[in-house]
Formats: sequence, C-alpha cells, structure tokens
Amino acid sequence: MATILVCDDELDIGSALKIYLTSEGHDVLLAQDGREALRLLEENEVHLVLLDIMMPKMDGITALTKLRETRNVPVIFLSAKSEDTDKVLGLNLGADDYITKPFNPVELLARVRSHLRRYMSLGGNGEKKPSVIEIMGLTIDKAQHTVTVDGNDIRLTPTEYEILLLLAENRGKLFSTKEIYSRVWNESVYGADNTVAVHIRHLREKIEIDPANPTYIKVIWGQGYKIV
Repeated sequence: MATILVCDDELDIGSALKIYLTSEGHDVLLAQDGREALRLLEENEVHLVLLDIMMPKMDGITALTKLRETRNVPVIFLSAKSEDTDKVLGLNLGADDYITKPFNPVELLARVRSHLRRYMSLGGNGEKKPSVIEIMGLTIDKAQHTVTVDGNDIRLTPTEYEILLLLAENRGKLFSTKEIYSRVWNESVYGADNTVAVHIRHLREKIEIDPANPTYIKVIWGQGYKIV
C-alpha cells in the first residue's frame, strides 16, 4: 500500500490517524511540526501528506510552500478552521484538499483513498487513448506524467494534472464545476464551485502566457470550462 506522512502537533490526533490509516494497510510516518515533516519527506518515499496548519517551529502553510518547491505529492490540510476563506487559502497554497477538525474518520479515509488512487494512476496505464496529447504548444505525456508548454516543463500538482487531463482528453466538451469535481475528486459535489475555480486559476497561472486572457482553458460563464 502507500506511505502516508501525518504531521500534527497533537499527539492524540496523530496516533488516531495512524490507527485509521494502518487499518487500511498503509505505512504511516508521524511528525509534530513542519521541519520534521520536511525531513521525513527527504528520507522516505511518501505518497500522501496529511498536514495540520497550526503547529510550532514551522506551521503547515510554510511547510507546504517549501514542499511544493520539489514535490507534487497530494497534500490534505487538517485544520480546526472551517471558514471558506481558510479553505481557499489552503488550496491557493497548493493543497489538494482540506478537512476540518473534528473530522469523520470514514470521510477522511474516503478522501485519502480518492487522492491516492488518482496519484498512483497518473498517466492511465493500459488505456487505449493516446499517451501524448498535443494542443497547440501544450503537450501532455501521460506515460511520463509530464506537461510542457512550448517546450518548457510545467510542474503541476496531481489534482491540477487530473483536471487538465480531463479537459484535454475531451477537447471541446464543456464541463460544469460539479462535473469536474465529481470526475476528479470522485465524491459528492459539496463545495465544488470554489474548489474547482481555485485549481483552474492555478492551472492558468502555470500554462497560460496571459492567465487573464487564456489560450487553452476557456470559461463559459455560468456553465463551466473547456479546452478549445
């Protein structure tokens, strides 16, 4: 199974998460601050990170910023804050998902499974669809899990990659935010609009020359997104 890094300064929460995750067959690494989490990431092959926001020495926001400099591993933020602005902040920083405390273990495990399934299967081995998709200067190599624009490598998170791949494999098809959320996150569409909009904005910032006037990902206001 997968190796999951749990970073939370509350020992009881870390211990509980380890019990839940090991019951699913995963290996679990525990850290109590961002510095320790980054060290464990350097020393181990990690497939997913559960990251608390408020921690001593180095908080989750700083840790995520540093992590994203070199890693595209899925990151799920854990926080007692539940306001939409806090959720959007986490997504803006490169998190793939956000779960508030106290969390439902069943929901948390379902989200972990969803993100791991997507991360492990990037590139769609065995599919009949072309392994390389080219749209003007945009190239997606599913076998290598790489994206380039005009020959320049583009670093995407797993969630950003899946959204881009969904739109590119269905070029010209319009997807509503709820359809994108359902297809990429594999779960109910609660909170879909804000979550998808944030990830689309990040995608545009990475692949578009002028994100305000995108060449690739187009929005049809009130209806959804497509690649033309």
